[in-house]
Amino acid sequence: MLKITKRSLLAAVAAAPLMAGAGWAEGLMSIIVTDPANPYWFTEGEVAKATAEELGYEANVSAHKGDTNAESNLIDAAITNGAKAIILDPANADGSVGAVKKAVDAGIPVFLVNAEINEAGLATAQLVSNNAQGAALGAVQWVELVGDEAKYVEFFGNPADNNAATRSNGYETVISQYPGLEKVAEEVANWDRTQGYNKMQSIIQANPDFTAVISGNDEMALGAIAALKEAGKLENVIVGGFDGSPDAVEAIKAGEMAYSVLQPVAVFSEEAVRQADYYVKNGEPMVAEEKQLFDCSLITPDNVDKYSAPFVMSE
Repeated sequence: MLKITKRSLLAAVAAAPLMAGAGWAEGLMSIIVTDPANPYWFTEGEVAKATAEELGYEANVSAHKGDTNAESNLIDAAITNGAKAIILDPANADGSVGAVKKAVDAGIPVFLVNAEINEAGLATAQLVSNNAQGAALGAVQWVELVGDEAKYVEFFGNPADNNAATRSNGYETVISQYPGLEKVAEEVANWDRTQGYNKMQSIIQANPDFTAVISGNDEMALGAIAALKEAGKLENVIVGGFDGSPDAVEAIKAGEMAYSVLQPVAVFSEEAVRQADYYVKNGEPMVAEEKQLFDCSLITPDNVDKYSAPFVMSE
């Protein structure tokens, strides 16, 4: 697996302006993410863009915000603009299939990052976090902190994203081994901090005696933390996240979040661009396997100081 360091990440970003004068000899690489307002997707887009520019491509980053119609329009624009390759974080596991097929039919290779589509053989590669491994890793840590008897709440991501179910199922595989752990609420908060905050406010009113929260991502967890702090309950509630975002790291340092599962988004975003470049230049995939899994790691108070750049842990 490719290892990214703070040094290589910063070098890629720093090199981008220098390449601007080179005339982008390799052509256009189109990068489509979900929503850069979320630091995870912001990092995904920025790392991909910096890597593409380092390799000599013009690169633009756009966002569909989970809307398959917007995604389809962005794919149309990439086709019209003659993109050499498309890096795409798909909006919907089923609903994005048509957009990917449209690009492939136009002769443009598509490299999916972060999320999958439910059809094999269309995208040249699908590079994603090993969500099942990461969820199990987080759930084991969560149980160690919570104990084998507690009432808890789960926050679930966007149901159109396979990652939401994969993480939830991974949590359940571990937690179900402890009959004394009772889920008193499960809320869909669509990866969103504000929704996590609002849903947690309602949960506090309906089920005030829970002592733990396990979340499908950091943004929902951070929203829950804000509501718990406001209600004066955070000191008695253990909250676990998933992503490894900069804000989650600060919450871990402050003692507000117990841990976060780090997704290697900086790693696979860079790798997707390098594989796209290889395909453009050689006409064949750099890696034989279409679906490529990148293992997650755990950020805790014990190792949080090794967080060296957004979504990057130093060795």
